[in-house]
Amino acid sequence: MGRKAVEKAFADIRAALAVLNAEVDGCGSEPFLAADPLAGLADGCLDILAGVREVEAGFAGLKARAAVKYADSAQAIAPDMPVPAQEMAVAAEIGCVLALGPRAASAFLSVSHALATTLPLTLAALQAGTISWQHARVMVDEAATLDPAGVVALEAHFLDPAVPKPPTAAAIGEMPAHRLRHKARTWRERHHVESIEKRHAKGVAERRVEYRPDQDGMAWLSACLPAHQALAGWNRLNALARAAQGPNEPRTLTQIRTDKFAEAILTSGTSATFHADNSAGNGEEASDSDGAGAGTGAGLLSPGIRAQVLVTVPVFSLMGLTEEPAVLDGFGPVPPSMVRDLVANGADSFYRVLVDPRDGAPLEIGRTSYRVTKAMRSWLRLRDGKCPFPGCSNSSLDNEADHLLAWHHGGTTGISNLGQPCPKHHRLRHISRWRPTPASATGPPGWTSPTGRHYKSEHQDWEPPHWPSQLKLGTADFLHTAQSPGEDALERFLRARA
Repeated sequence: MGRKAVEKAFADIRAALAVLNAEVDGCGSEPFLAADPLAGLADGCLDILAGVREVEAGFAGLKARAAVKYADSAQAIAPDMPVPAQEMAVAAEIGCVLALGPRAASAFLSVSHALATTLPLTLAALQAGTISWQHARVMVDEAATLDPAGVVALEAHFLDPAVPKPPTAAAIGEMPAHRLRHKARTWRERHHVESIEKRHAKGVAERRVEYRPDQDGMAWLSACLPAHQALAGWNRLNALARAAQGPNEPRTLTQIRTDKFAEAILTSGTSATFHADNSAGNGEEASDSDGAGAGTGAGLLSPGIRAQVLVTVPVFSLMGLTEEPAVLDGFGPVPPSMVRDLVANGADSFYRVLVDPRDGAPLEIGRTSYRVTKAMRSWLRLRDGKCPFPGCSNSSLDNEADHLLAWHHGGTTGISNLGQPCPKHHRLRHISRWRPTPASATGPPGWTSPTGRHYKSEHQDWEPPHWPSQLKLGTADFLHTAQSPGEDALERFLRARA
């Protein structure tokens, strides 16, 4: 049927859009809920949003396939045209049809080609409406520097239903694309065929500061630094800004943070102290509004404000037996040499964490007292990695420990009854009907909205630690020596190895 079939399909789509717009306006043939039309309309609009998201993704997949098919057809029609000229002509035609500039059209065609030729699972998920175009672009970006086997493994990890996943893990289409980017980047760093140490060395050699003019007499000044330095600087700016806040301070937190940054680069400034906190310490901190305690810690607000960095590192990497990446809280995988340097040259406190060799998750500690200790708060940071509200990326160092079931309602102060929402979502819980759902030792709480819809929290991508090839004892031997989880299990294992 050709052109007529296409015209009819789009006519049907336009008719369906008219129906859906009428439903949004409350002018449908019948209300969503006769007993309560307003509540029914509100719930119906959420259903429409969910459907639109799926259809938009399907159209994005169709656009990508159509663009690639057009490019292939144009090349077949004019096989003798030089490749650069062919690519320019195709991008120009697609740009005109889609009202895109030359650069945007070329970028769209490049992503579409990658989806159609090297990422079949991603394209299929896009066409099925389970991921968005933004999610697909993330997969293309993270796959760009992987070898063919790595690309297949990346797709399988996130999109192959046959690959085992934790039962509580959210599908990638259920999280914002920026959170998928974090997860995909973490996976790429762990599984790249080239050592993270080599790739990091190249990045350090290319470190730079950039300046870019902006509108209204403003400009951007940015720096590409080693991750631990950048994150330490950011955390220190936040701490300095919070210390400057008060009832007589008219500036916002963002404005204070910017002013402190300007002071640091325009004056002599002060040197930051990098603080590597590998897990959990001892002692207690002051409680927050529900008794669980503030997430930043009083130490950050003292006159000698430090740049705090939370690092989780596999013990064998720390010992130099493997090159498995460490994890910098708020950033992701980093070279183990970076952490070894932090520990040797500046970490004034360093605590060990016993992780389960079967899956890499930290083992639970528990308390029955009301106050959340510093050790438990650090454990929450390890478990959650960030604010557990769906889509939130707020760093765990900036969050607040919170009882899921309030203490005065019978809740205990154990890891499974604690969350660490950021200040914004902690407040949301107390001023609205958003409620956290139960957590576990290794999984953060999800959330239930005022409409009763449940949204899963993003879980950490724990992986079993790498065992050095020179070790003769394996996981089973380690678990046998660690008869009771605790700090001494590692020592018992190493003594057994010796």
